[in-house]
Amino acid sequence: MFARYLRRELSGRRKQTAIIATAMALAIGLVIIVNSLSAGVRNAQAGALESVYGVGTDVTVTATPSPPAEGERGPRFEFGAGDGSDTGDGTTAVSQSRLATGRGSATFDAAAVGTVTAQDGVEAASGVLSLTNMTFDGELPQAGGTAGTGTAASGAEEGQAASSRAGGSFDVNSFTVMGVDGNAGSVGPLASATLQDGRTLQASDAGTYTAVLDSAYATTEELAVGDAITIADQEFEVAGIVAGSGSDAETASNAYIPLDVAQELSGSAGLVSTVYVRAASSDRISTLKDVLEAALPENTVNTQEDLASSVSGSLSTASGLVSSLGTWLSAAVLAVAFLLAILLTISGVSRRTREFGTLKAIGWRNGSIVRQVAGESLVQSLIGGAAGLLVGLAGILLVNAFSPTLTASARAQAAGPAGGPGGLAQRAGAAADVVLHAPLTPAVMLIAVGAAVAGGLLAGVLGGWRAARLRPAAALRSVA
Repeated sequence: MFARYLRRELSGRRKQTAIIATAMALAIGLVIIVNSLSAGVRNAQAGALESVYGVGTDVTVTATPSPPAEGERGPRFEFGAGDGSDTGDGTTAVSQSRLATGRGSATFDAAAVGTVTAQDGVEAASGVLSLTNMTFDGELPQAGGTAGTGTAASGAEEGQAASSRAGGSFDVNSFTVMGVDGNAGSVGPLASATLQDGRTLQASDAGTYTAVLDSAYATTEELAVGDAITIADQEFEVAGIVAGSGSDAETASNAYIPLDVAQELSGSAGLVSTVYVRAASSDRISTLKDVLEAALPENTVNTQEDLASSVSGSLSTASGLVSSLGTWLSAAVLAVAFLLAILLTISGVSRRTREFGTLKAIGWRNGSIVRQVAGESLVQSLIGGAAGLLVGLAGILLVNAFSPTLTASARAQAAGPAGGPGGLAQRAGAAADVVLHAPLTPAVMLIAVGAAVAGGLLAGVLGGWRAARLRPAAALRSVA
């Protein structure tokens, strides 16, 4: 009886059913698409961070960043009277390579690695030293005693200015170098890299002039396994080539060398710039951050959530757009769909005064009336929910078919305050092109269908309650 009457009423009110189902379908479809895009952006953001900070890196410890001291200058190249060789044409050929921390970057005592490892909840920790290798290579003029009495060059612009005055010619090239310890293979930026050729650095490489190169840098410089690369005027043998974890992504540094060697060559003995930490349990990361802040009060401790704010580029823009506009738009459309279903259901009840009054006159109880109206509204919403699933799936497939590419750079624009990500991000500047993939999330689809059911029941209960308040006399007066 109930099913037959329900089918007859729905077929007789096709326009109302189509409007409610369409509104629900659009709302549910939009919710599914936005949530899928949000998940895709989160995955892309995690991938961008992973290529820079490393697989399994939950917490990082850095020195609290501070502005450069007054009068502090960048790396300088000093040439004495006996340096270089006479070219015979009035110039002296010189070449010098320096390895140093970047201007304004901060280092701290490497003993912090042991302090971190000793804390409860730490599974692994790795210390690294982020450096820049600058090479001055060219010819300096001898006129006026420039080369004979000693010269100093600081940066390409200063040197080029001198060159234009005296006719010299030289190049100043630089690339990033990261000193890594024996745990680099399990936690830290090198842990996220994929070995393409040769081997990665091992604990036994400590004290040796062995280097592993980023694949993009190796390709640009035409270097391969077994070749030599000059770092701080020392030749390093290329033992391996690695690539970033993301599509076309670079690693966190152009070259990786043993930490002790990096400290010696850069004059940073016993110092590191970052400690990468993997927590023993993912649900204790927040607690671990508090523990490390208490153990290392002079340092800055960041979690992956903190570091996510350092991701810039179009990925950051997409993340902000999805998390703010997309979420609120979905909520607004869903609320409008619910309101429309309620209004149409109540309006339909008002037009069925004679019908419901007559049903009550022949013995229908209030519960039967409410059940009937709620059943009709529920079916309409379920139809809309099913259509919404199709709309959501079509939208996700469309996004994945186009596979938009977003640019992500895990580099802060300036050094951040204590507790912020700037201290780390200023040294981790690898950029990556991340392909946005919107995943299919069954849980979100179930929630969306549940929302459609909830909306239908809400509209049906309100409409049924209104219908149940009708009296049989109202129907008799309507007939008369």
